[in-house]
Amino acid sequence: MALLFLGSTDTLRYPSDRKKFLQPYHKDGLLVGKVTFRDDDRTTWRSFRKEEGSEVEKLQQFLMNSGFLTSRMNIGIFDYATQSAVRLFQEYVRTIDEDGDKSVVPDGFVGSGTMKHVNRWIAQNKICSWGPLSSPSQEYKDWFKLLEKAKTFYASNPGPILNHVNNLNKTYSTRKVEDWKFKQDEIHLIGIRRNQDKAVHNRENDDIFILLVNGQVFKFWGSTDPSARMAGRKDEPFLVEGQHDYRFGWHKIWKESKIYKAGKPNIATGVLVLRDWDNDNSLSPKDLDITDNNGKALGIHVNNSINIHWSGMGNTNFSAGCQVISGKSYINNHNQVIDCSKFASRSYGDLTTSAKKTKGAYNMLADMVICYTKPGLNSFLYTLGREESLDIDSGFGANYAKNALDKMTGV
Repeated sequence: MALLFLGSTDTLRYPSDRKKFLQPYHKDGLLVGKVTFRDDDRTTWRSFRKEEGSEVEKLQQFLMNSGFLTSRMNIGIFDYATQSAVRLFQEYVRTIDEDGDKSVVPDGFVGSGTMKHVNRWIAQNKICSWGPLSSPSQEYKDWFKLLEKAKTFYASNPGPILNHVNNLNKTYSTRKVEDWKFKQDEIHLIGIRRNQDKAVHNRENDDIFILLVNGQVFKFWGSTDPSARMAGRKDEPFLVEGQHDYRFGWHKIWKESKIYKAGKPNIATGVLVLRDWDNDNSLSPKDLDITDNNGKALGIHVNNSINIHWSGMGNTNFSAGCQVISGKSYINNHNQVIDCSKFASRSYGDLTTSAKKTKGAYNMLADMVICYTKPGLNSFLYTLGREESLDIDSGFGANYAKNALDKMTGV
């Protein structure tokens, strides 16, 4: 069997119009009009390549049967969803499979090593625990209770910033409190903001993210707040608290050597931000009171570049306003800390020079969103809240976020 990877195509499935085929995925920047796939871990483009027989379709059928891929795929074409599902399978073999192999690198390439495990799974009729569950975990159910409770709290106690949002005519990809939705058959990402009011010029990655998917809970870490040093300006933008619509998209879309998959505001106009207008390197209601030379409040405005993206190994905060995720480690649905540091890249440079470097834990998050998003949807909901306003302690005990962060950063 030939090596299968992004762009591999069964002979009879080769698209007659490659540009039209890729158009739904290539809506951003330099990707528009491309007739090749973007292999972002390798920072290169992958053309459609005809493979003999129906090897890609057979692989996809295995990924579906074993719970790594929904029906969101193009049969016989190794597309973005197939790449994500392969990486999830490789990660599962590396971390959970009792007969697995800890040396496997989840890079999305299917050669003899990965096929050995595919064939073993087929023979053993194995199913992964990351697919849809008939019985959600207790922690998953507790999160939805907490989110509904938080919505009630924010509705009664919006505070100056959310009150301003609630009174705007248009909020674009940001939702007013009354429109927040928490459906268990959809994917939710939660950002827990911990130190937004602390005056810091060079911020650390000290926040955590909760991924709710298929009745299970996964935890990641990074930053919900911008670093003024990274932003390179005094009025760095802070994403407002609340719920925001995001979709599959790309980051660094203007620089070909750095384009990679990321969450983008679902409505292209963007999401709402409040800038650090008073230049104290923190977010506070005082920023609402700053006026321009004509006495008009600078206030909240829409920004189209607040993405959800990678933050290297987490040693440096890559955020100039975006929500950023470390590639070093994550906590899986069995509450196990998973170390990705052996293959996680620290920078773009590692991605371009090493065939065995990836974006680590960040890929895990992105791949789960791509593979498990409900058919018919191309978006997910991101809810950002302060640790105290979400009332994490009442739902999960004191220091829930700090303890999770310490576990992930301590590997």
